[in-house]
Amino acid sequence: MSTALMLALALVLDACFGEPRWLWDRLPHPAVLAGRLIGAADARFNEGRDRRLKGILLVAGLVLLGWGLGWFIALFGWLPQVLVAAVLLAQRSLVQHVRAVALGLRMSPGEGRRAVARIVSRDTRAMQPADMARAAIESGAENASDGVVAPAFWFLVAGLPGMLVYKLVNTADSMIGYRTPRHEDFGWAAARLDDLLNLIPARLTALALAALSGRLSDWSAIVAEARRHRSPNAGWPEAAMARALDVALSGPRSYDGQIRDYPFVHPAGNRQPGPGRIEAACTWLWRLWSALLAACLLLAML
Repeated sequence: MSTALMLALALVLDACFGEPRWLWDRLPHPAVLAGRLIGAADARFNEGRDRRLKGILLVAGLVLLGWGLGWFIALFGWLPQVLVAAVLLAQRSLVQHVRAVALGLRMSPGEGRRAVARIVSRDTRAMQPADMARAAIESGAENASDGVVAPAFWFLVAGLPGMLVYKLVNTADSMIGYRTPRHEDFGWAAARLDDLLNLIPARLTALALAALSGRLSDWSAIVAEARRHRSPNAGWPEAAMARALDVALSGPRSYDGQIRDYPFVHPAGNRQPGPGRIEAACTWLWRLWSALLAACLLLAML
């Protein structure tokens, strides 16, 4: 079975079943296992001298682990590869978490705040409804790239080994890839490699969203705003999603009690989005998924 067809099956399985609680309440999710491994390495090795070298060695070990594990699973044929790939994709769970913010906001600001706190790392206590809506849409756009397009891209490029390497590096970046006194050196390699692995997928995500929403004429503006974004990759899907919905994203926000005065993406868009715009973003996430599935099926036929 071709890699493209295996990926198409995995996309469908993930869309249908997502993260079934009956399974992951009984077994540790692979992301949880990866997190435990990286957390243990952080606690054990992120001290003393040569922290950057230690972080480089950790990332090298994760790459070898992901590649070797993917190669071993592939020995057993297409079915285990499809099942593992479906587990590592995050389309259904992403949409559920983003839509939960809209559902919460329709009940009360407090419920919306609780829902958005599950998907963002910024301070949420002082968030107003529009801030929550923007945060949910931004998270949906960024994670459409990180959680769906990027792992799918690396599966197409390098099979299950490539997908596992990507997921391990991405998990490491989410845990230790921060410019803080503790992690600036130890997490340097994880952050840089994650930036590199997301370079093409983030731009493909933006291009697909712009094409699907009929906003390719805004591509030069999307590129300009993506390059001004605080992240080298997250700004691409955010800028494209902002124009698909005609909302202003990013902008000032608080981390650890400090306001960061980030510029708006698509500043001319609606700065007071509500639950309806969140639900519209979920619709675009499914359209993006549909385009990815169609591309896989086309590649399989070729």
